[in-house]
Amino acid sequence: MSIPQSGGGPIESHDQLAELLAKGCKPKDKWRIGTEHEKFGYCKDTLKPLPYEGDRSVKAVLTALRDTYNWAEVLEGGNIIGLEKDGANVSLEPGGQLELSGAPLETIHQTCDEVNEHLREVKDVADKIGVGFIGLGAAPIWTHDQMDMMPKGRYKLMTDYMGRVGSHGTQMMYRTCTVQVNLDFGSEADMVQKLRVALALQPVATALFANSPFFEGKPNGHKSWRSRIWRDLDPDRTGMLPWVFEDGMGFERWAEWVLDVPMYFVYRDGKYIDALGQSFRDFLKGELPALPGEKPTLSDWADHLTTVFPEARIKQFIEMRGADGGPWRRLCALPAFWVGLTYDQEALDAAWDLVKGWDAETREALRVAASVDGLQARVGNISMHDLAREAVAISETGLRNRAKPGAGGMLPDETHFLNALHETIETGKTPADELLDRYNGDWNGDLTRIYGEYSY
Repeated sequence: MSIPQSGGGPIESHDQLAELLAKGCKPKDKWRIGTEHEKFGYCKDTLKPLPYEGDRSVKAVLTALRDTYNWAEVLEGGNIIGLEKDGANVSLEPGGQLELSGAPLETIHQTCDEVNEHLREVKDVADKIGVGFIGLGAAPIWTHDQMDMMPKGRYKLMTDYMGRVGSHGTQMMYRTCTVQVNLDFGSEADMVQKLRVALALQPVATALFANSPFFEGKPNGHKSWRSRIWRDLDPDRTGMLPWVFEDGMGFERWAEWVLDVPMYFVYRDGKYIDALGQSFRDFLKGELPALPGEKPTLSDWADHLTTVFPEARIKQFIEMRGADGGPWRRLCALPAFWVGLTYDQEALDAAWDLVKGWDAETREALRVAASVDGLQARVGNISMHDLAREAVAISETGLRNRAKPGAGGMLPDETHFLNALHETIETGKTPADELLDRYNGDWNGDLTRIYGEYSY
């Protein structure tokens, strides 16, 4: 999850809210790719989740990365809660999931090199202390009571609130992992087209990357339990946002929606002040109960923008949020999929043509069906398998048109990063299907086998 924002003076005009988003507009030659992925850490001998403190712990991993690979530490309340280096960040999700937020890079070749280097570093320090990491969309066995809360003030507030507004919020916080990509836009119109395509096709990403068929020790009836969790989390700040497809969509419309999302906190002097359920509109008037008489800064607004969690999200870039965390070889396929769809205008137009006839009910039904049935989902006359095949083909065209070479020119473009998705489409089996086959086959229902065979 996001770190506190900084910079920006007091908000003096309502126009500044949308203007902050609009500042993300960039010419095409400045568009970059930021890949984020999360993974679960565990003690190899017990297969229990990592606590924050101890010889085998989240803190031990962060400290070893800092000391061995020259990362700079990020502290909160005297505790190490993250790392920074060369525009990238390593951070912690509430239950100790380790996240890499990659630097903004120009090509998939570069972002994949970054992911690979990070995973090699993590494996090196983890192996030395008896720790393993695994890429899955949801923790397959652990219960909530086994998860240690990381020492971040934001998470303490959110844990309390999530328990009041939805039935699955704490599951999301403590026992899920994702892989996502952050992408740029060139103008307000470009943002709107990309956001609409992103929201409409998130169910395809959910299906292709479905990797959470187990929860609390048994199959859960879904290919992506992580996606199921997001459907009953907090209706005020999640979902498919049908109004994005209406006339008048733009930065101002997004800002108006976020203004109506209840607040979590205000960050002051290194501490999170409880503003749970309070209104940013009241804050603009100097009437926030948490800070009576005080008005917000642009950094407060930037913080509030990070507390909405729809399937695709706007800040000064677009976040694609629909995919489960997964195995090493698939982490580069997710940014490749979305870059191919959105960074080439021919591909973006083709993707929009693919989805523009759907209504809100169809988009939501695809979201639900993707979580349950993955690639085997069907909504009306729409086959998810066929839809995924078309979307990946469009993405491949986009990557070929981009023609960004790699490996010193030996690779002419980025299309090979889609190979894992082509394999999924050809076999009809997502990672979740493969896991279920193993569980019902040679594992004989022994889910602990997942750690030895699917860890990084």
